[in-house]
Amino acid sequence: MTEFGQLLEGLRNDGDSFTIELPLDWLQGRTAYGGLSAALCLEATTRSFQSLPPLRSAHFSFVGPAVGVLRVKADIVRQGKSTVFTRAEIVGEMGVAAHASFCFGMSRAAEYSYLSVPMPAALEPENYPEYFIWDNRPNFMRHFEGKLVAGARPNTAAAQPEMTVWLRHRDQNVDGGLVALLALADALPPAVFVLFQEPVPISTVTWSVDFIDEAPVNAEGWWLVKSAAESACNGFSTQNITIWAPDGRPALSARQNVAVFGEPSLIEKWA
Repeated sequence: MTEFGQLLEGLRNDGDSFTIELPLDWLQGRTAYGGLSAALCLEATTRSFQSLPPLRSAHFSFVGPAVGVLRVKADIVRQGKSTVFTRAEIVGEMGVAAHASFCFGMSRAAEYSYLSVPMPAALEPENYPEYFIWDNRPNFMRHFEGKLVAGARPNTAAAQPEMTVWLRHRDQNVDGGLVALLALADALPPAVFVLFQEPVPISTVTWSVDFIDEAPVNAEGWWLVKSAAESACNGFSTQNITIWAPDGRPALSARQNVAVFGEPSLIEKWA
């Protein structure tokens, strides 16, 4: 298996962009999964522009399959006094695969401080059963270790489409920074999968991420991830994802729209 650090080393500078050919063990079927495409866009951006302020938000549109040799290009859209807006694009053998937009912003002194993102009650990861135990899961999931804290696994026909899982990269040399966190943030299957009795094809359409902690470095490796579906109808599902560090600090809050190509009757019981 290709460890995450080795994967990033494979992203090579090629003129005004970067190229990479993904190993098979990092694919979801024949394409990169959304979190990896997002991570590659951010990695290309931070390599291209090395004096950026902290990342505040990101938006990703997954336009097509990320297959073959991928080319990643990043540009600055606008640079102001305190914020920098950038964009990145991944192009593969089948054309444009993903668009990304990032907002980087400097910290400002403020008289207010408010935070209401409480971490769910959770014991240490070793107190919970393994999460990634079902057959025929995508190749890339082998690179992550998970412990099921609450909710259910995919394809268990559970009543509530949500899950809370301790997650970490199996690569213990991961630096724990934003690029690794983005790759991990999309490592779980969509929460709507909990409703199904058997796997169905899915494809992430869009993903919006707000970074609550401007420097979410986690030396322990484990992150607590809660994913909960809000809706599932008309072939699409919306879900929220929140991630906390082990000490309870919220790292990011995300919202995702997923296309579901399954039998509608499997969803209607909840929607």
